[in-house]
Amino acid sequence: MNIWSPPGKNCGACGSQTCLDFVSRLEAGLTELDMCPFYSIEKTLEEKVSQEKILSLRNLAIQAKNITYSGVDVAGKEYDFVLLPFPNEPSARKFIVPFRSDLVEKWDIKKGDLVTGRPAGPGCPVYHALRVLSSNPVTGVIECHTVGPMVARKEDAHDIQAYHVHAFEGIASTVKKPPVFGTRQYFLPGNCMIGLAHTALVNMCFQKPSGLHVRLEDIRIL
Repeated sequence: MNIWSPPGKNCGACGSQTCLDFVSRLEAGLTELDMCPFYSIEKTLEEKVSQEKILSLRNLAIQAKNITYSGVDVAGKEYDFVLLPFPNEPSARKFIVPFRSDLVEKWDIKKGDLVTGRPAGPGCPVYHALRVLSSNPVTGVIECHTVGPMVARKEDAHDIQAYHVHAFEGIASTVKKPPVFGTRQYFLPGNCMIGLAHTALVNMCFQKPSGLHVRLEDIRIL
């Protein structure tokens, strides 16, 4: 079903006398959307916006990697490494579990949805906006990216209010010590809005072309 409508300019460039005739021919399969010059312009603009979005994500990752970290958080706590996003992603991947995990199934939380809430489990005071990458209705685990708080003002969100942080995945950038599998270490999430070191158990370390890929579990702020 065609979800795009011509602008009503009746320019005739498509070979039809009016935009209404063009729509009728479309529905009859006698012409193509690309015949309308205004459709081609809008399509080009959409592709440009999409490319700009990709470049924006790349720039965010580059900026995060170029920041100099002191190894000491705002409370004077030392940390071993910084957790950065994977290439072309806006933040490290975060795995959360709502205090009421049944809401994932009840509200049909799925990929692309926006979720808001406070990571009260580890003790973070900041309300977060999260873009869902995947969800598991059995365990209640939601995989997501942290996005800017302004996003929640522009679209509807599932407000789960409070959640536990089950895990993080991303690229580790060593400041004092590299992550060591099976040990609990202090780290700083690269997008942490208040600059507080977190502690976690290092459950996976893989050296990849993009850097040291790590999975951190049992997240706490101590």
